[in-house]
Amino acid sequence: MKKLSNILLASLFMLVLSVSSVSAGGNIEDGKEKSAVCASCHGFDGISPAAIYPHIGGQYADYLLHSLRGYKSGERQNIIMQGMVMALSDDDLKDLAAYYASLPGVLKEGAPKP
Repeated sequence: MKKLSNILLASLFMLVLSVSSVSAGGNIEDGKEKSAVCASCHGFDGISPAAIYPHIGGQYADYLLHSLRGYKSGERQNIIMQGMVMALSDDDLKDLAAYYASLPGVLKEGAPKP
C-alpha cells in the first residue's frame, strides 16, 4: 500500500511540475502568434538555425520567463535581446515563454535534431 501511495504521490508531483513548467502563466496560442519575430534567430520550432543563437524550444517556461525579464530589466546583458523585449508587456513575455516551453526541444524524445 505504501508503494502505491508513493507512486501516486510521485505521479501527482510530475503532473504539477509539467503543467507549471509549460505555462508560466502564459497563453501558448498567443505566444505562438507573438513569436514570429523570434523565429529569425531561434527558429520557428525553437531550434536555432545558427550556432550563435540558443535553442529555446522545450526549455522550462519559468527559465525562459526569468531570462526574458532579465533582458528587459537589464540584469542580463545582450543588446539584441534587450531591444527585442523592451516594448513587450509582462503578459507578452509569459505568452512567449509558454509557447516555447510547449515545443519539443532538442532534449526531449522525438525532437528534431539541430
